[in-house]
This record gives sequence, C-alpha cells and structure tokens, in this order.
Amino acid sequence: MCDYSLHSIKSRPAKIGDMMTTRDFGTGRRGFAASEDLGVAVCVLPGTELAFAHEVKRLPARLWVWHDQVIKHTTAIFRQINKEKMAAHHDALEFPDGQIVLLTSLSEGQQATVLQLPAEPKTAHEAEVQRRVASIEQTVTPEEIAPLAFRGHERSVSDKG
Repeated sequence: MCDYSLHSIKSRPAKIGDMMTTRDFGTGRRGFAASEDLGVAVCVLPGTELAFAHEVKRLPARLWVWHDQVIKHTTAIFRQINKEKMAAHHDALEFPDGQIVLLTSLSEGQQATVLQLPAEPKTAHEAEVQRRVASIEQTVTPEEIAPLAFRGHERSVSDKG
C-alpha cells in the first residue's frame, strides 16, 4: 500500500519481479519508486515478500546515534502497522529477526525486488481467514510471529528461481 503521505504521488501496484528503489518523493516521506520511473510510487500489499540487493540501511536515529544503521538482512515482508492511528506511518518492513522498521526510515537509493505477492483469496471463507489473520497480526508481537514467519526466507533471489 502507499502510505498516506504518498497519496498525492502518481502510483501503481507492485508486481512480481518489480525492481524498486527507496526514494524521498519530496513529501518528506520515503517509499518505493519504480526503478524505470522514479516519479512513480509503487504500492506494495501487506504480506509481499521483498529481496534487497544489499543489507538494508536506515537513516541515523536522532535520539539513538549509537543505534545500528545497517540491518543485517536482505529479505523482508511488507507490513502495515499502526493502522488504528490516522496520522501515523503505516508502511513497514518486517525482517527475519522480527525487527519491524518503518519504510520512511530507510535510506534513499536502495534496490529491492518483489519476490512474491500475498495470496489472493479464492473463496469467501479464504477471505475471512485472511481478515482474521490480519487482525491477529496486529495484536501479536513481532517476537511471537518471527520464529514462524521466516523459516527458510534467507535465500537469495537466485535461489528462488
């Protein structure tokens, strides 16, 4: 999805194989831009699996300058957090160690590829199950989800094909 701060930017939905770049769109917020057109925001669905070209770098934290600015992973799952708060950033990445980082806090210019989109429900029952899982994810801590969600996800892009 595209965060509220990117709603005024030209956008398109993410597709499998998309090459994207983290970018500041001039709104003071970062998101994913289409590599072929940096003026287009790529809206990613929650549950989409991403592979970064390198370890992910985040902006220096103002309060915690000693905080590690490199995330030692190259894969992540796109999440929506703080959905109950209107004026909060929602777009985030969950890394294999359970760490959740807001997309807007990533450094600009990082390359990511869409590995897999979330499964689309084919029946009303599947849609209801996905809705319930999404509501559970909002109440369960990342530490409780991480051991289950990332088994085998540290493969490189070339290992997927």
